[in-house]
Amino acid sequence: MELSLGGWLGALLGTIVAVVGYAMIIPGVERRMRALDKSATHEEREAFEEKLSVMRRTVLGADILALASLGYWFGRGVV
Repeated sequence: MELSLGGWLGALLGTIVAVVGYAMIIPGVERRMRALDKSATHEEREAFEEKLSVMRRTVLGADILALASLGYWFGRGVV
C-alpha cells in the first residue's frame, strides 16, 4: 500500500481543522451543559464532570478520525 504525500498533507490539514473546530465548539457546549446541570451533591457533580470529560474526548476523537480521513482522501485525489 502506497501512502502519498498529498494524502498525508490532507490528513494533517484535516486534523488541524478538527482541533480548531473542537476548540471553537466545545466551550459553548460545556457552558450550556453546566447551566442545565443542577447537581447538588459532591458525588453528582463529580459524575457530571466525568461525563463532560468523556464527551470532550469522544467528540475530539470522532472529529479527528472523520476529518483526517476526509483530508487524506481529498489530498490523495488532488495531488
